[in-house]
Amino acid sequence: MSIGVRARIALGAAFKHFWLSLLVAAVAAALVLGLWYPSPYGKLSGGFALFGLLVIVDVICGPLLTLVVFDLRKPRSELIRDIGIIVLIQVAALVYGFYSIAQARPIFLAYEGNRFRVVSMADIQVDELPRALPALRKISYIGPRLVGVKLLETDDAEYRDSIMLSMQGIHPAFRPERWVHYESQLVDLQAALRSISVLKTKHPIAIDSINEVLSRHDLTEQNAGYLPLTASKAHPSDWVVIVERSSGLPRAYLPLDGW
Repeated sequence: MSIGVRARIALGAAFKHFWLSLLVAAVAAALVLGLWYPSPYGKLSGGFALFGLLVIVDVICGPLLTLVVFDLRKPRSELIRDIGIIVLIQVAALVYGFYSIAQARPIFLAYEGNRFRVVSMADIQVDELPRALPALRKISYIGPRLVGVKLLETDDAEYRDSIMLSMQGIHPAFRPERWVHYESQLVDLQAALRSISVLKTKHPIAIDSINEVLSRHDLTEQNAGYLPLTASKAHPSDWVVIVERSSGLPRAYLPLDGW
């Protein structure tokens, strides 16, 4: 068998491997970006970067390895072994990648006084979940849930310790014992919302984008407000949450500095 013939056969095998890997990646995309990281959490929590790494390993590296090792001149058992090792490497990388993505996935969008904060699985201690309210102990696999956060008053005995924990990066939204039902903080949320006109003043070049988002969600400057949105330290970015005042529900997100 000439080198040219061997190369064509190996290229065909690698091409088939590529399409199979692409199919797996498409299923993974539906799970990761559709359920675990719905927009805009892919950007906020690093889901796009993690998923991109997963795709590179699965869709590119596997077929390339097949292109290198596929040779019909090899004994059948040896060829099956080589392809099997490649598939095993891909499966191992896929399992590890999914585990990493699952651990970093956002589980709550928490209202925390003067902001919203994205809470990922990696931000909390799983063994502290029993300290949360019964309805909030179950971690979602279908995107983040809304949750409120109980903040302490300055005269509370635990206030100083709470500040120290926050300075260490363990914010109130990361502590299950502080989680409360989102609806219970509706009045506080409505009072904390900032005026859309203020956001437009801060970002005059984004006025068209703000108006487009309001129109798309049947909102106006009068019946909507905003709060800053804080994501993880690993993926810092400036975003705001556009909230419907009457219901207190987040309706849209914009990549703007809200402070």
